[in-house]
Amino acid sequence: MTEPSNDKVEMIEVTVNGLALDVTTNSPVVMLSPTDSEKVLPIWIGHYEAWAIAMEMSGIPSKRPLTHDLLRSVIGHLGATVDRVEIVDLVDQTFLARIFLGRDSERIEVDARPSDSIALALKMKAPIFASLKLFSLKPPDGHEEKPYSPEDLKERLKRINPEDFGKYSL
Repeated sequence: MTEPSNDKVEMIEVTVNGLALDVTTNSPVVMLSPTDSEKVLPIWIGHYEAWAIAMEMSGIPSKRPLTHDLLRSVIGHLGATVDRVEIVDLVDQTFLARIFLGRDSERIEVDARPSDSIALALKMKAPIFASLKLFSLKPPDGHEEKPYSPEDLKERLKRINPEDFGKYSL
């Protein structure tokens, strides 16, 4: 755990716009959108995290506590809350995130993966924020050399077979 940073990064609140499976990489993609914009931030995540996010978005509880349920329980038993999560940067094709916990007057900042941060935020009903600069990034190498737009992402996702979504439908 680290103390809150003093970085002045412009953050905007986002919502989880959906999940998809990128058939070119066989990786799940979580799509974040600002609450007041059509922009889309796709983040490639692991299958387990996609499943946890999909379960939470669908309101389907697990029969036994999963990792994010365990984390929620531990945070609660310690008398803390998840105040917010932030998707802060992209370094070497890896997104970085932080979870901000509050306990009494103490604020604790925890380094985390975006997928875990998003799943926990959904479980704890905490707001999700993303750095504004992430919405103007160029796609990874091998993709078109222009920033993601909703139209580009929609076209890419149109090429995905409906059966590929079956892994995440609950």
